Amino acid sequence: MDLKNFFHKVKEELTHKETKSFNIDEKSQIKHAPKVESQSHWIKCPSCESMMFFKEVEHLNHICPKCNFHMRIGANKRIQLLADEGTFIEHDQELHPNDPLNFVDSKSYQKRLEEAYNATGKTSAIVAGTCTINGAPVELVIFDFSFLGGSLGSVEGEKIVRACNRAMQSNHGVIIVSASGGARMQESTFSLMQMAKTSAALRKLDKAGLPFISVLTDPTFGGVSASFAFLGDILIAEPGALIGFAGARVIKQTIGKDLPEGFQKAEFLLEHGSIDMVVDRSHMKKTIGDLLTIFAKNVA
Repeated sequence: MDLKNFFHKVKEELTHKETKSFNIDEKSQIKHAPKVESQSHWIKCPSCESMMFFKEVEHLNHICPKCNFHMRIGANKRIQLLADEGTFIEHDQELHPNDPLNFVDSKSYQKRLEEAYNATGKTSAIVAGTCTINGAPVELVIFDFSFLGGSLGSVEGEKIVRACNRAMQSNHGVIIVSASGGARMQESTFSLMQMAKTSAALRKLDKAGLPFISVLTDPTFGGVSASFAFLGDILIAEPGALIGFAGARVIKQTIGKDLPEGFQKAEFLLEHGSIDMVVDRSHMKKTIGDLLTIFAKNVA
């Protein structure tokens, strides 16, 4: 099956239905999408290596109770944590990537997209929609690292631009939660163009006097950090998130020097003035809600 026919079948599952409000939960899936394998009863913290009961960690929003390490979470869980219950309305589900270059590395781009869909039930690395956060309306765009490393492709760029356009039409702000390895190499220049495209859309949002809050999670790198992720009016990061352009090993090999302790971690960036605040995941919704309230007063 070629890529066009594959996504045509997916599109039939996602479209021809009236968009309606629904409540996202962690186990929600696109209809007929393959189920993601359930978690083990026990998990090991990647930081302190403590063994913990999964339900305990899940109850704590996937934060290690021993060392406060913030584990990676998917887009559905992120929506559940940020959006007011029952308010999230997803947009642009019908968009799906093409393979204009017929790109092949160790496997074809078409094969990678099919595998990503089968593993996640998603057709892109972004979930975008409208919701309220503590009563404040906002366009919410969330990267899902489990889909091709959250890489930025043409569909992801288009979803961000459309979110900005909806925000300007409705006169409210945009929140982008980034978790990405950077631009998607399989789309080459098409992917790199999204850096300029998204930056231009956010410039229009800024000229309209509307807020853009950028939330940086682990990891945020490459073309994402080099474009829209660092253009926010407010830059918020989760504790311990790795944020940068190139990886630490590449930088060390390039400059031939050891890097400072904690280099590229959120706390290091905060200390050196690159971001505005580091906020625990459990407090993220309240913090964003408070900021949106302040911005709303200024817009009014």
